[in-house]
Amino acid sequence: MASSVKEQQRAELHKTIWQVANDLRGSVDGWDFKSYVLGMLFYRFVSENLTSYINKGEHEAGNADFDFAELPDADAEFAREEIVNEKGFFILPSELFENVRKRAPRDENLNETLEGVFRDIEGSATGTDSEDDLKGLFDDLNVNSSKLGNTVAGRNAKLVKLLDAIGNLPLGGKFTDNTIDLFGDAYEYLMQMYASSAGKSGGEYYTPQEVSELLARITTVGKTRVNKVYDPAAGSGSLLLKFAKVLGKENVGGFYGQEINLTTYNLARINMFLHDINYEKFDLALGDTLLDPHHWDEEPFEAIVSNPPYSIKWEGDANPLLINDPRFAPAGVLAPKSKADLAFTMHMLHWLATSGTAAIVEFPGVLYRGGAERKIRKYLIDNNYVDTVIQLPADLFFGTTIATCIIVLKKSKKTNDVLFIDGSAEFVRGGNKNKLSEANQQALLDAFTNRESSEHFATLVDNSAIAANDYNIAVSSYVEAEDTREAIDITELNAKIEQIVAHQAELRTSIDAIVADLEGSK
Repeated sequence: MASSVKEQQRAELHKTIWQVANDLRGSVDGWDFKSYVLGMLFYRFVSENLTSYINKGEHEAGNADFDFAELPDADAEFAREEIVNEKGFFILPSELFENVRKRAPRDENLNETLEGVFRDIEGSATGTDSEDDLKGLFDDLNVNSSKLGNTVAGRNAKLVKLLDAIGNLPLGGKFTDNTIDLFGDAYEYLMQMYASSAGKSGGEYYTPQEVSELLARITTVGKTRVNKVYDPAAGSGSLLLKFAKVLGKENVGGFYGQEINLTTYNLARINMFLHDINYEKFDLALGDTLLDPHHWDEEPFEAIVSNPPYSIKWEGDANPLLINDPRFAPAGVLAPKSKADLAFTMHMLHWLATSGTAAIVEFPGVLYRGGAERKIRKYLIDNNYVDTVIQLPADLFFGTTIATCIIVLKKSKKTNDVLFIDGSAEFVRGGNKNKLSEANQQALLDAFTNRESSEHFATLVDNSAIAANDYNIAVSSYVEAEDTREAIDITELNAKIEQIVAHQAELRTSIDAIVADLEGSK
Protein backbone atom coordinates (compact mmCIF):
# COMPACT_ATOMS: atom_id res chain seq x y z
CA MET A 1 0.00 0.00 0.00
CA ALA A 2 2.79 2.40 0.97
CA SER A 3 4.46 1.70 -2.37
CA SER A 4 1.32 2.59 -4.36
CA VAL A 5 0.89 5.81 -2.34
CA LYS A 6 4.51 6.70 -3.08
CA GLU A 7 3.98 6.02 -6.80
CA GLN A 8 0.84 8.16 -6.74
CA GLN A 9 2.76 11.02 -5.10
CA ARG A 10 5.53 10.63 -7.64
CA ALA A 11 3.02 10.71 -10.51
CA GLU A 12 1.47 13.90 -9.09
CA LEU A 13 4.91 15.48 -8.73
CA HIS A 14 5.80 14.54 -12.32
CA LYS A 15 2.56 16.02 -13.61
CA THR A 16 3.22 19.26 -11.71
CA ILE A 17 6.83 19.48 -12.88
CA TRP A 18 5.97 18.99 -16.54
CA GLN A 19 3.11 21.53 -16.31
CA VAL A 20 5.46 24.06 -14.73
CA ALA A 21 8.11 23.45 -17.37
CA ASN A 22 5.63 23.96 -20.20
CA ASP A 23 3.93 26.99 -18.64
CA LEU A 24 7.26 28.72 -18.05
CA ARG A 25 8.80 28.26 -21.45
CA GLY A 26 6.09 30.16 -23.32
CA SER A 27 7.29 30.55 -26.89
CA VAL A 28 10.76 29.09 -26.19
CA ASP A 29 11.37 25.65 -27.69
CA GLY A 30 11.20 23.01 -24.92
CA TRP A 31 14.55 21.51 -25.87
CA ASP A 32 16.22 24.93 -25.54
CA PHE A 33 14.37 25.79 -22.34
CA LYS A 34 15.39 22.60 -20.52
CA SER A 35 18.69 24.22 -19.46
CA TYR A 36 16.78 26.87 -17.49
CA VAL A 37 14.47 24.45 -15.68
CA LEU A 38 17.19 21.88 -14.96
CA GLY A 39 19.77 24.53 -14.06
CA MET A 40 17.44 26.29 -11.62
CA LEU A 41 16.49 22.94 -10.07
CA PHE A 42 20.20 22.32 -9.54
CA TYR A 43 20.68 25.78 -7.98
CA ARG A 44 17.87 25.09 -5.51
CA PHE A 45 19.29 21.65 -4.72
CA VAL A 46 22.86 22.76 -3.95
CA SER A 47 21.53 25.62 -1.81
CA GLU A 48 19.30 23.37 0.31
CA ASN A 49 21.88 20.59 0.40
CA LEU A 50 24.58 22.94 1.72
CA THR A 51 22.26 24.66 4.23
CA SER A 52 21.10 21.32 5.60
CA TYR A 53 24.67 20.01 5.86
CA ILE A 54 25.93 23.07 7.79
CA ASN A 55 22.80 23.30 10.01
CA LYS A 56 23.05 19.62 10.93
CA GLY A 57 26.64 20.07 12.10
CA GLU A 58 25.76 23.12 14.21
CA HIS A 59 22.64 21.48 15.71
CA GLU A 60 24.65 18.39 16.68
CA ALA A 61 27.19 20.69 18.34
CA GLY A 62 24.41 22.07 20.54
CA ASN A 63 23.54 25.25 18.61
CA ALA A 64 19.84 24.36 18.21
CA ASP A 65 18.66 27.72 16.79
CA PHE A 66 21.37 28.04 14.14
CA ASP A 67 20.22 28.65 10.53
CA PHE A 68 22.92 29.20 7.91
CA ALA A 69 20.45 30.99 5.60
CA GLU A 70 20.02 33.78 8.17
CA LEU A 71 23.73 34.34 8.78
CA PRO A 72 25.44 37.56 7.57
CA ASP A 73 27.86 36.75 4.74
CA ALA A 74 30.86 37.95 6.74
CA ASP A 75 30.04 35.55 9.59
CA ALA A 76 29.73 32.62 7.15
CA GLU A 77 33.23 32.97 5.72
CA PHE A 78 34.78 31.09 8.66
CA ALA A 79 33.46 27.81 7.28
CA ARG A 80 34.35 28.29 3.58
CA GLU A 81 37.56 26.23 3.40
CA GLU A 82 36.22 23.32 5.42
CA ILE A 83 32.92 23.22 3.50
CA VAL A 84 34.62 23.31 0.08
CA ASN A 85 36.84 20.44 1.23
CA GLU A 86 33.78 18.43 2.31
CA LYS A 87 31.15 19.34 -0.30
CA GLY A 88 33.25 20.64 -3.19
CA PHE A 89 31.60 24.09 -3.27
CA PHE A 90 30.47 26.98 -1.05
CA ILE A 91 27.55 29.44 -1.25
CA LEU A 92 27.25 32.62 0.79
CA PRO A 93 23.94 32.95 2.73
CA SER A 94 22.86 35.95 0.64
CA GLU A 95 23.39 33.90 -2.53
CA LEU A 96 21.34 30.88 -1.45
CA PHE A 97 18.35 30.08 -3.65
CA GLU A 98 15.75 30.92 -0.99
CA ASN A 99 17.28 34.34 -0.24
CA VAL A 100 17.76 35.33 -3.89
CA ARG A 101 14.17 34.23 -4.55
CA LYS A 102 12.81 36.40 -1.71
CA ARG A 103 14.52 39.52 -3.11
CA ALA A 104 13.89 38.67 -6.79
CA PRO A 105 10.59 40.59 -7.38
CA ARG A 106 12.27 43.82 -6.18
CA ASP A 107 15.65 43.20 -7.81
CA GLU A 108 15.86 45.26 -11.00
CA ASN A 109 19.24 43.66 -11.73
CA LEU A 110 18.13 40.06 -11.10
CA ASN A 111 19.88 38.79 -14.22
CA GLU A 112 23.19 40.27 -13.00
CA THR A 113 22.57 38.97 -9.47
CA LEU A 114 22.05 35.41 -10.72
CA GLU A 115 25.01 35.60 -13.07
CA GLY A 116 27.18 36.67 -10.14
CA VAL A 117 25.81 33.90 -7.89
CA PHE A 118 26.52 31.20 -10.49
CA ARG A 119 30.02 32.59 -11.04
CA ASP A 120 30.66 32.61 -7.27
CA ILE A 121 29.47 29.00 -6.79
CA GLU A 122 31.75 27.75 -9.56
CA GLY A 123 34.54 30.03 -8.35
CA SER A 124 34.36 28.63 -4.82
CA ALA A 125 35.99 25.44 -6.16
CA THR A 126 38.82 27.16 -8.05
CA GLY A 127 42.19 25.78 -7.06
CA THR A 128 40.67 22.84 -5.16
CA ASP A 129 40.15 19.14 -5.95
CA SER A 130 36.55 19.79 -7.04
CA GLU A 131 37.38 22.52 -9.58
CA ASP A 132 36.87 20.28 -12.64
CA ASP A 133 33.57 18.99 -11.25
CA LEU A 134 32.08 22.51 -10.85
CA LYS A 135 33.67 24.37 -13.76
CA GLY A 136 31.15 25.56 -16.35
CA LEU A 137 28.14 23.90 -14.69
CA PHE A 138 25.95 26.97 -15.16
CA ASP A 139 27.17 27.83 -18.67
CA ASP A 140 23.93 26.74 -20.31
CA LEU A 141 21.79 28.81 -17.93
CA ASN A 142 22.22 32.08 -19.83
CA VAL A 143 20.24 34.69 -17.87
CA ASN A 144 20.88 37.33 -20.54
CA SER A 145 19.54 35.31 -23.47
CA SER A 146 16.93 36.89 -25.74
CA LYS A 147 15.07 33.57 -25.49
CA LEU A 148 13.87 34.76 -22.07
CA GLY A 149 12.62 38.11 -23.38
CA ASN A 150 13.55 41.05 -25.57
CA THR A 151 14.26 43.44 -22.69
CA VAL A 152 16.08 43.17 -19.34
CA ALA A 153 12.77 43.76 -17.54
CA GLY A 154 11.11 41.03 -19.60
CA ARG A 155 13.92 38.59 -18.93
CA ASN A 156 13.90 39.34 -15.22
CA ALA A 157 10.12 38.83 -15.05
CA LYS A 158 10.61 35.38 -16.59
CA LEU A 159 13.43 34.62 -14.11
CA VAL A 160 11.20 35.58 -11.15
CA LYS A 161 8.55 33.15 -12.43
CA LEU A 162 11.22 30.49 -12.86
CA LEU A 163 12.56 30.95 -9.30
CA ASP A 164 9.04 30.82 -7.86
CA ALA A 165 7.98 27.79 -9.89
CA ILE A 166 11.09 25.75 -8.99
CA GLY A 167 10.92 26.98 -5.39
CA ASN A 168 7.28 25.87 -5.07
CA LEU A 169 7.89 22.32 -6.27
CA PRO A 170 7.10 19.92 -3.39
CA LEU A 171 10.58 18.48 -3.03
CA GLY A 172 10.56 18.08 0.73
CA GLY A 173 11.19 21.60 1.97
CA LYS A 174 14.24 21.39 4.19
CA PHE A 175 16.78 18.97 2.82
CA THR A 176 16.37 15.40 4.09
CA ASP A 177 17.43 11.95 2.92
CA ASN A 178 14.04 11.63 1.23
CA THR A 179 14.60 14.80 -0.73
CA ILE A 180 17.66 13.35 -2.43
CA ASP A 181 15.42 10.85 -4.22
CA LEU A 182 12.88 13.52 -5.04
CA PHE A 183 15.41 15.91 -6.59
CA GLY A 184 17.14 13.12 -8.52
CA ASP A 185 13.84 11.64 -9.60
CA ALA A 186 12.48 15.02 -10.69
CA TYR A 187 15.62 15.63 -12.74
CA GLU A 188 15.48 12.18 -14.40
CA TYR A 189 11.80 12.68 -15.18
CA LEU A 190 12.39 16.09 -16.78
CA MET A 191 15.25 14.73 -18.89
CA GLN A 192 13.08 11.83 -20.03
CA MET A 193 10.23 14.15 -21.00
CA TYR A 194 12.53 16.53 -22.83
CA ALA A 195 14.18 13.59 -24.63
CA SER A 196 10.79 12.21 -25.59
CA SER A 197 9.52 15.51 -26.99
CA ALA A 198 12.82 16.20 -28.76
CA GLY A 199 12.72 12.93 -30.70
CA LYS A 200 16.01 11.94 -32.33
CA SER A 201 18.18 14.58 -30.66
CA GLY A 202 16.80 13.56 -27.27
CA GLY A 203 17.58 9.91 -27.87
CA GLU A 204 21.23 10.80 -28.34
CA TYR A 205 21.66 11.78 -24.72
CA TYR A 206 19.09 9.81 -22.74
CA THR A 207 18.59 6.06 -22.28
CA PRO A 208 15.21 4.97 -20.85
CA GLN A 209 15.51 4.24 -17.14
CA GLU A 210 14.34 0.64 -17.32
CA VAL A 211 17.02 -0.17 -19.94
CA SER A 212 19.67 1.52 -17.79
CA GLU A 213 18.53 -0.53 -14.82
CA LEU A 214 18.70 -3.80 -16.77
CA LEU A 215 22.28 -3.05 -17.85
CA ALA A 216 23.34 -2.28 -14.27
CA ARG A 217 21.65 -5.45 -12.97
CA ILE A 218 23.33 -7.61 -15.64
CA THR A 219 26.80 -6.35 -14.71
CA THR A 220 26.26 -6.83 -10.95
CA VAL A 221 24.76 -10.34 -10.86
CA GLY A 222 26.05 -12.06 -7.73
CA LYS A 223 27.68 -8.88 -6.40
CA THR A 224 26.72 -6.58 -3.54
CA ARG A 225 29.49 -4.07 -4.29
CA VAL A 226 31.51 -2.93 -7.30
CA ASN A 227 34.73 -0.97 -7.18
CA LYS A 228 34.46 1.33 -10.21
CA VAL A 229 31.75 1.72 -12.85
CA TYR A 230 32.35 3.29 -16.27
CA ASP A 231 30.47 4.57 -19.34
CA PRO A 232 32.54 5.83 -22.32
CA ALA A 233 29.50 7.56 -23.87
CA ALA A 234 27.98 8.82 -20.62
CA GLY A 235 25.23 11.07 -21.99
CA SER A 236 23.35 12.57 -19.04
CA GLY A 237 24.80 9.99 -16.63
CA SER A 238 21.62 7.97 -16.13
CA LEU A 239 23.26 4.60 -16.82
CA LEU A 240 25.99 5.16 -14.25
CA LEU A 241 23.52 6.36 -11.63
CA LYS A 242 21.49 3.18 -11.91
CA PHE A 243 24.29 1.42 -10.01
CA ALA A 244 23.47 3.66 -7.04
CA LYS A 245 19.86 2.48 -7.26
CA VAL A 246 20.66 -1.21 -7.78
CA LEU A 247 23.44 -1.56 -5.19
CA GLY A 248 23.15 1.59 -3.04
CA LYS A 249 25.61 4.43 -3.69
CA GLU A 250 27.70 3.42 -0.67
CA ASN A 251 28.42 0.13 -2.49
CA VAL A 252 29.89 1.78 -5.59
CA GLY A 253 33.55 2.77 -5.31
CA GLY A 254 33.39 5.45 -8.00
CA PHE A 255 31.49 6.66 -11.06
CA TYR A 256 33.54 7.30 -14.21
CA GLY A 257 32.51 8.41 -17.68
CA GLN A 258 33.25 10.53 -20.73
CA GLU A 259 30.92 12.58 -22.94
CA ILE A 260 31.70 14.45 -26.16
CA ASN A 261 28.83 16.99 -26.08
CA LEU A 262 29.43 19.95 -23.75
CA THR A 263 25.77 20.58 -22.82
CA THR A 264 25.17 16.89 -22.13
CA TYR A 265 28.40 16.69 -20.14
CA ASN A 266 27.12 19.52 -17.94
CA LEU A 267 23.80 17.70 -17.50
CA ALA A 268 25.64 14.55 -16.41
CA ARG A 269 27.66 16.38 -13.74
CA ILE A 270 24.53 18.13 -12.44
CA ASN A 271 22.79 14.75 -12.38
CA MET A 272 25.56 13.36 -10.14
CA PHE A 273 25.16 16.21 -7.64
CA LEU A 274 21.36 15.91 -7.66
CA HIS A 275 21.66 12.24 -6.73
CA ASP A 276 23.93 13.35 -3.87
CA ILE A 277 27.04 11.70 -5.31
CA ASN A 278 29.82 13.74 -3.73
CA TYR A 279 32.44 15.28 -6.00
CA GLU A 280 35.26 12.93 -4.97
CA LYS A 281 33.18 9.89 -5.97
CA PHE A 282 32.69 10.79 -9.62
CA ASP A 283 35.06 11.66 -12.44
CA LEU A 284 33.37 12.71 -15.68
CA ALA A 285 35.47 13.95 -18.58
CA LEU A 286 34.67 15.99 -21.69
CA GLY A 287 36.00 14.76 -25.02
CA ASP A 288 36.09 12.11 -27.74
CA THR A 289 36.53 8.73 -26.04
CA LEU A 290 37.72 6.92 -29.17
CA LEU A 291 40.48 9.41 -30.01
CA ASP A 292 41.27 10.95 -26.62
CA PRO A 293 40.15 8.78 -23.68
CA HIS A 294 40.61 10.48 -20.30
CA HIS A 295 40.74 7.60 -17.83
CA TRP A 296 43.91 5.66 -18.63
CA ASP A 297 44.98 6.04 -15.00
CA GLU A 298 41.71 4.66 -13.66
CA GLU A 299 41.13 1.59 -15.86
CA PRO A 300 40.39 -1.31 -15.62
CA PHE A 301 36.75 -1.08 -14.54
CA GLU A 302 34.75 -3.79 -12.81
CA ALA A 303 31.44 -2.85 -14.42
CA ILE A 304 30.99 -1.10 -17.77
CA VAL A 305 27.62 -0.06 -19.21
CA SER A 306 26.98 2.00 -22.30
CA ASN A 307 24.54 2.97 -25.04
CA PRO A 308 27.03 4.46 -27.54
CA PRO A 309 25.79 6.48 -30.54
CA TYR A 310 24.67 4.20 -33.36
CA SER A 311 26.86 3.91 -36.45
CA ILE A 312 28.56 7.29 -36.17
CA LYS A 313 31.56 8.20 -38.30
CA TRP A 314 35.09 8.18 -36.88
CA GLU A 315 38.64 8.44 -38.25
CA GLY A 316 39.20 4.67 -38.41
CA ASP A 317 41.95 3.62 -40.82
CA ALA A 318 42.32 7.19 -42.08
CA ASN A 319 44.38 7.68 -38.88
CA PRO A 320 47.46 5.40 -39.14
CA LEU A 321 48.08 5.67 -35.39
CA LEU A 322 44.83 3.98 -34.39
CA ILE A 323 45.72 0.47 -35.57
CA ASN A 324 48.59 0.53 -33.04
CA ASP A 325 46.37 1.76 -30.21
CA PRO A 326 46.36 -1.02 -27.57
CA ARG A 327 42.55 -0.84 -27.43
CA PHE A 328 42.06 -1.63 -31.12
CA ALA A 329 45.25 -3.46 -32.18
CA PRO A 330 44.35 -6.94 -30.84
CA ALA A 331 41.58 -7.42 -33.44
CA GLY A 332 44.03 -6.64 -36.25
CA VAL A 333 41.51 -4.38 -37.95
CA LEU A 334 39.66 -1.14 -37.16
CA ALA A 335 35.91 -0.62 -37.18
CA PRO A 336 34.76 0.96 -40.50
CA LYS A 337 35.04 4.74 -40.79
CA SER A 338 31.28 4.99 -41.27
CA LYS A 339 30.40 2.74 -38.31
CA ALA A 340 32.24 3.26 -35.01
CA ASP A 341 30.02 0.83 -33.02
CA LEU A 342 32.64 -1.91 -32.62
CA ALA A 343 35.38 0.65 -31.91
CA PHE A 344 33.46 1.52 -28.74
CA THR A 345 33.09 -2.21 -28.03
CA MET A 346 36.85 -2.83 -28.37
CA HIS A 347 37.59 0.19 -26.17
CA MET A 348 35.31 -1.17 -23.43
CA LEU A 349 36.74 -4.68 -23.68
CA HIS A 350 40.27 -3.33 -23.26
CA TRP A 351 39.29 -1.35 -20.15
CA LEU A 352 37.26 -4.17 -18.59
CA ALA A 353 38.67 -5.78 -15.43
CA THR A 354 39.48 -9.50 -15.60
CA SER A 355 36.65 -10.22 -13.15
CA GLY A 356 34.33 -7.60 -14.65
CA THR A 357 31.29 -7.50 -16.93
CA ALA A 358 30.40 -5.07 -19.72
CA ALA A 359 26.83 -4.66 -21.01
CA ILE A 360 26.58 -2.62 -24.23
CA VAL A 361 23.52 -1.57 -26.23
CA GLU A 362 24.36 -2.23 -29.88
CA PHE A 363 22.85 -1.40 -33.27
CA PRO A 364 21.67 -4.73 -34.79
CA GLY A 365 23.88 -4.48 -37.89
CA VAL A 366 27.06 -5.09 -35.86
CA LEU A 367 25.84 -8.64 -35.16
CA TYR A 368 25.94 -9.83 -38.77
CA ARG A 369 27.58 -7.33 -41.14
CA GLY A 370 30.66 -8.52 -43.06
CA GLY A 371 34.03 -6.91 -43.71
CA ALA A 372 35.99 -5.40 -40.80
CA GLU A 373 33.09 -5.92 -38.42
CA ARG A 374 33.08 -9.67 -39.09
CA LYS A 375 36.83 -9.77 -38.35
CA ILE A 376 36.27 -7.98 -35.02
CA ARG A 377 33.46 -10.43 -34.13
CA LYS A 378 35.84 -13.30 -35.03
CA TYR A 379 38.39 -11.89 -32.58
CA LEU A 380 35.74 -11.57 -29.86
CA ILE A 381 34.37 -15.11 -30.35
CA ASP A 382 37.71 -16.87 -30.89
CA ASN A 383 39.00 -15.34 -27.65
CA ASN A 384 35.79 -16.25 -25.80
CA TYR A 385 34.90 -12.69 -24.75
CA VAL A 386 31.21 -12.71 -25.79
CA ASP A 387 29.10 -14.01 -22.90
CA THR A 388 25.52 -13.23 -23.97
CA VAL A 389 23.57 -11.50 -26.75
CA ILE A 390 20.09 -10.25 -25.83
CA GLN A 391 17.59 -9.14 -28.48
CA LEU A 392 15.56 -6.20 -27.13
CA PRO A 393 12.04 -5.21 -28.25
CA ALA A 394 11.57 -2.58 -30.95
CA ASP A 395 10.60 1.02 -30.15
CA LEU A 396 12.20 1.27 -26.69
CA PHE A 397 14.43 4.27 -27.34
CA PHE A 398 13.71 7.93 -28.09
CA GLY A 399 14.45 8.97 -31.64
CA THR A 400 14.34 5.48 -33.18
CA THR A 401 11.89 2.58 -33.40
CA ILE A 402 14.59 0.05 -34.31
CA ALA A 403 15.05 -3.10 -32.23
CA THR A 404 18.46 -2.92 -30.57
CA CYS A 405 20.37 -5.60 -28.66
CA ILE A 406 22.69 -5.96 -25.67
CA ILE A 407 26.11 -7.60 -25.98
CA VAL A 408 27.55 -8.81 -22.67
CA LEU A 409 31.35 -9.17 -22.54
CA LYS A 410 33.45 -11.04 -19.97
CA LYS A 411 37.16 -11.85 -19.84
CA SER A 412 36.96 -14.82 -17.48
CA LYS A 413 34.28 -17.13 -18.83
CA LYS A 414 34.15 -20.70 -17.59
CA THR A 415 32.67 -22.17 -20.81
CA ASN A 416 33.29 -21.69 -24.54
CA ASP A 417 29.79 -20.73 -25.59
CA VAL A 418 27.43 -17.79 -26.03
CA LEU A 419 23.91 -17.47 -24.65
CA PHE A 420 21.38 -15.98 -27.07
CA ILE A 421 18.17 -14.55 -25.55
CA ASP A 422 15.20 -13.40 -27.62
CA GLY A 423 13.59 -10.62 -25.57
CA SER A 424 11.72 -9.11 -28.53
CA ALA A 425 8.34 -9.90 -26.93
CA GLU A 426 9.34 -8.75 -23.43
CA PHE A 427 7.63 -5.36 -23.31
CA VAL A 428 4.52 -3.46 -22.33
CA ARG A 429 3.16 -0.52 -24.32
CA GLY A 430 3.39 2.78 -22.44
CA GLY A 431 2.24 5.95 -24.20
CA ASN A 432 3.84 6.06 -27.64
CA LYS A 433 6.81 3.81 -26.75
CA ASN A 434 7.43 0.26 -25.63
CA LYS A 435 8.78 -0.22 -22.10
CA LEU A 436 10.47 -2.98 -20.11
CA SER A 437 8.32 -3.70 -17.07
CA GLU A 438 9.77 -5.16 -13.85
CA ALA A 439 8.54 -8.58 -15.00
CA ASN A 440 10.14 -8.13 -18.44
CA GLN A 441 13.46 -7.16 -16.86
CA GLN A 442 13.31 -10.09 -14.47
CA ALA A 443 12.57 -12.59 -17.27
CA LEU A 444 15.64 -11.42 -19.18
CA LEU A 445 17.79 -11.37 -16.04
CA ASP A 446 16.67 -14.86 -14.99
CA ALA A 447 17.53 -16.25 -18.44
CA PHE A 448 20.92 -14.51 -18.29
CA THR A 449 21.63 -15.89 -14.79
CA ASN A 450 20.38 -19.45 -15.40
CA ARG A 451 22.31 -19.73 -18.68
CA GLU A 452 20.19 -22.59 -20.02
CA SER A 453 18.44 -23.17 -23.33
CA SER A 454 14.70 -22.57 -23.32
CA GLU A 455 12.52 -23.22 -26.37
CA HIS A 456 11.78 -20.09 -28.42
CA PHE A 457 13.48 -17.88 -25.80
CA ALA A 458 17.10 -18.78 -25.07
CA THR A 459 19.73 -20.95 -26.79
CA LEU A 460 23.25 -21.81 -25.59
CA VAL A 461 25.57 -22.09 -28.62
CA ASP A 462 29.14 -23.36 -28.70
CA ASN A 463 31.70 -20.92 -30.09
CA SER A 464 32.66 -23.45 -32.79
CA ALA A 465 29.08 -23.42 -34.12
CA ILE A 466 29.17 -19.61 -34.26
CA ALA A 467 32.47 -19.78 -36.18
CA ALA A 468 30.86 -22.27 -38.61
CA ASN A 469 28.03 -19.74 -39.09
CA ASP A 470 30.51 -17.11 -40.30
CA TYR A 471 30.64 -15.43 -36.87
CA ASN A 472 27.07 -14.21 -37.20
CA ILE A 473 25.81 -13.45 -33.66
CA ALA A 474 22.28 -12.26 -34.46
CA VAL A 475 19.85 -13.79 -31.96
CA SER A 476 17.38 -14.79 -34.69
CA SER A 477 20.05 -17.11 -36.16
CA TYR A 478 20.02 -19.28 -33.03
CA VAL A 479 16.68 -18.85 -31.24
CA GLU A 480 13.81 -20.22 -33.30
CA ALA A 481 10.79 -17.95 -33.17
CA GLU A 482 7.59 -19.56 -32.00
CA ASP A 483 5.09 -20.24 -34.79
CA THR A 484 1.92 -18.61 -33.48
CA ARG A 485 -0.10 -19.38 -36.61
CA GLU A 486 -3.16 -21.52 -36.02
CA ALA A 487 -2.87 -25.14 -37.27
CA ILE A 488 -5.52 -25.81 -39.93
CA ASP A 489 -7.14 -29.20 -40.71
CA ILE A 490 -7.33 -29.23 -44.53
CA THR A 491 -9.98 -32.03 -44.67
CA GLU A 492 -12.22 -30.14 -42.26
CA LEU A 493 -11.67 -26.89 -44.16
CA ASN A 494 -12.63 -28.55 -47.49
CA ALA A 495 -15.82 -29.98 -45.94
CA LYS A 496 -16.77 -26.49 -44.69
CA ILE A 497 -16.14 -25.00 -48.14
CA GLU A 498 -18.38 -27.68 -49.74
CA GLN A 499 -21.15 -26.79 -47.26
CA ILE A 500 -20.82 -23.07 -48.08
CA VAL A 501 -20.90 -23.76 -51.85
CA ALA A 502 -24.02 -26.00 -51.47
CA HIS A 503 -25.73 -23.33 -49.34
CA GLN A 504 -24.90 -20.68 -51.96
CA ALA A 505 -26.51 -22.91 -54.65
CA GLU A 506 -29.66 -23.25 -52.53
CA LEU A 507 -29.85 -19.48 -52.05
CA ARG A 508 -29.41 -18.85 -55.77
CA THR A 509 -32.24 -21.33 -56.58
CA SER A 510 -34.52 -19.61 -54.04
CA ILE A 511 -33.71 -16.15 -55.40
CA ASP A 512 -34.33 -17.33 -59.00
CA ALA A 513 -37.78 -18.68 -57.96
CA ILE A 514 -38.70 -15.39 -56.26
CA VAL A 515 -37.63 -13.39 -59.33
CA ALA A 516 -39.66 -15.72 -61.61
CA ASP A 517 -42.76 -15.25 -59.41
CA LEU A 518 -42.36 -11.47 -59.48
CA GLU A 519 -41.98 -11.39 -63.27
CA GLY A 520 -45.02 -13.77 -63.73
CA SER A 521 -47.24 -11.50 -61.62
CA LYS A 522 -46.63 -8.42 -63.76
